[in-house]
Amino acid sequence: MENNNHHDTFTVAGTNIDAVKRQNERSGMSYNEVKELLVKTTGGHGTGVYSDTDIEEVKRENQQSMEKN
Repeated sequence: MENNNHHDTFTVAGTNIDAVKRQNERSGMSYNEVKELLVKTTGGHGTGVYSDTDIEEVKRENQQSMEKN
C-alpha cells in the first residue's frame, strides 16, 4: 500500500493520480521508448515490423519521381 504522508491528487472518480505516476515510473520503458531504443541500437535495421509504411506505395512513388527526372 502507498505511503500517504504527502498530499496526493485524486480524480473525480477517486483514482490517486500521484500513485499511478509513481507506479508508472517503476514500470519500465514505454512502447515508444522501446521503439526509439531499437532504432538507435540497430541503426533501424530489422525494425520494419514496427513500421506502418506501405512499401509498395513508396516504390511506386519513387518510380514516378525517377520517371519525371
